[in-house]
Amino acid sequence: MRNIIIGTAGHVDHGKTSLIEAMTGYNGDELKEEKERGITIDLSFTNMKRGDVNVAFIDVPGHEKLVKNMISGAFGFDATLFAIDANEGIMPQTIEHLEVLDILKVKNIIVALTKIDLASEEIIEKRKKEIKDLIAKFKNLKLLDIIPTSTKMPETIENLKNYLFNLPPRNITHSKFFRYYIDRVFSLKGIGTVVTGTVLSGKIRLKDKVYVNETGTITTVKNLQVHGENVAEAHTHQRLAINLNISHNELKKGYLLSTKGYLRGFKLIDVYIAPVEGKEIKHNMEVLFISGAKRIPAKILMFDQNAKEGFATIKLEEKAFLVYGDPFVVLYKGRVVGGGEVLNPISDPIKKNKKLELLKALHKKDFQTAFSILVENHKRGFGLIQSYQRFNFSPDEALGIAKTLKNVFIDEENYNVFSLDVKKEIENVIKETYEKNKFAFLSPASLKLRLKWASEKLIETVLNEFVEDGFLIKEGNIYKRKDLGNVNIEKSVEHRLYTLLDNSGLTPEAPYNIYEKLNIDRKVGDQAMKNLTKAKKVVRLAHNLFVTDKNINLAIKKMKEIIKKIGYIDIKTFKEEMPMSRKYIVAYLDYLDNMGDIIKIENKRYLKK
Repeated sequence: MRNIIIGTAGHVDHGKTSLIEAMTGYNGDELKEEKERGITIDLSFTNMKRGDVNVAFIDVPGHEKLVKNMISGAFGFDATLFAIDANEGIMPQTIEHLEVLDILKVKNIIVALTKIDLASEEIIEKRKKEIKDLIAKFKNLKLLDIIPTSTKMPETIENLKNYLFNLPPRNITHSKFFRYYIDRVFSLKGIGTVVTGTVLSGKIRLKDKVYVNETGTITTVKNLQVHGENVAEAHTHQRLAINLNISHNELKKGYLLSTKGYLRGFKLIDVYIAPVEGKEIKHNMEVLFISGAKRIPAKILMFDQNAKEGFATIKLEEKAFLVYGDPFVVLYKGRVVGGGEVLNPISDPIKKNKKLELLKALHKKDFQTAFSILVENHKRGFGLIQSYQRFNFSPDEALGIAKTLKNVFIDEENYNVFSLDVKKEIENVIKETYEKNKFAFLSPASLKLRLKWASEKLIETVLNEFVEDGFLIKEGNIYKRKDLGNVNIEKSVEHRLYTLLDNSGLTPEAPYNIYEKLNIDRKVGDQAMKNLTKAKKVVRLAHNLFVTDKNINLAIKKMKEIIKKIGYIDIKTFKEEMPMSRKYIVAYLDYLDNMGDIIKIENKRYLKK
């Protein structure tokens, strides 16, 4: 089924709610307060179907004090059905709503010229011209049509319905990343917590796990409904009610549900901001920042403190989980004063002049330049997994742009881009290691333990360059110095491992620490330890505790001497005679229990008589 989401807007009493009721038979004024006051206070939802087309209406309040709710609804419209009374014409709230829609880039405007039964032909034509002239002033708005209507003239309502059902489908870019603002949350008896909103991207299925970004909570989808009908899954651009396995007290309007792992929250974001007609934006201005259903008190920090519009950092009082290109509006004392789009939703430690270059590139959608700046600023790895949030790209799309850059290394498997400047750092670590220890046997994986920021692929590239230069040779996945000739790696490691263990006495370090000291790969070290244990040259006392045959015999001898001296041995007497940490003492005593001439009574060991 093709879904069309229509927002409704316009001045109070210009008849938009009556218009929807005439088309759908549903009165959107469903809250008690709405019934009493006769205006739509919160977002109300209804729909109409014809064939395989579903038109969903989001009835947005027209009252000027409730413009915040309108902004919540405007996030995800295909078009806006704008009600303008043929007799009253354009009102201040009409202009304010159009300003918000312009900021939010809700491009398509359909004007329903209402109550035409009370207006003359001359007035109707005059209003049409006024409306066309007004909408032409907004750079992001496009007037699709002006349709004269009256709820007392059924043919005009049918004409409007036909127009809406025949709207062309919007191009939707589907992504794997589910994102959904909660615009209502409530609890139903016997059902539990229900939230409503619009799927902004991705899709969601029954039993999916969804992530509540503000709380870090994961919850499960119990049921999905699109316009009152149960569905197995929902997609981008559908109005959706979700029944969740979580208390409604843990959720709030404005919370963002998403697939886990794609978004990070920040209190500092970078934007392009501009004022609406007749208002001004000032540096250090305290405002209410609104994007989607999210509302956060904030401060505007203009890059150029004297500019009337331009690039700015928004300092938020709480974290926001935003995506590149998200539209936003700012309110000052309850009135819309401006808005714009999010350019950099991820707070980077970057110098101001470079940040400005980055924002200019992002504003122009010059992603190649933006990537170059970010790679330079993240020399130790610029991760493309975050590209959904940072650029509204899939990682594969971001990879395509990364491949156009110069002087970078791209780890395609792990979606990471490195500046080639960092190769020198890796080269120095490798060369220093092999020069200090002629018998170093390392792999990309073992070197990554030291160079945690680096990609194994990048390390492998540098190692292979040392092979080409004749400094190293590669055996399997292990690199050794070329001047070692035919030295057998396995036998060499076994010998050095045994020697170090033996010299460690009764308190050897854990294997991984030993491997690091010897500069040997963990897999090679583990295999050597297995070989030594199998040959009974090394004994495994406990997890991560290995001692040589010589040292275990020495330990047994000393423990028996303590028994002969005191009459028994336990943790306390062991520690008094041979001070060492408890983990070693317990391991040796447990091993002693295996001796045929030892008997354990409670926690004490005795020699059998």
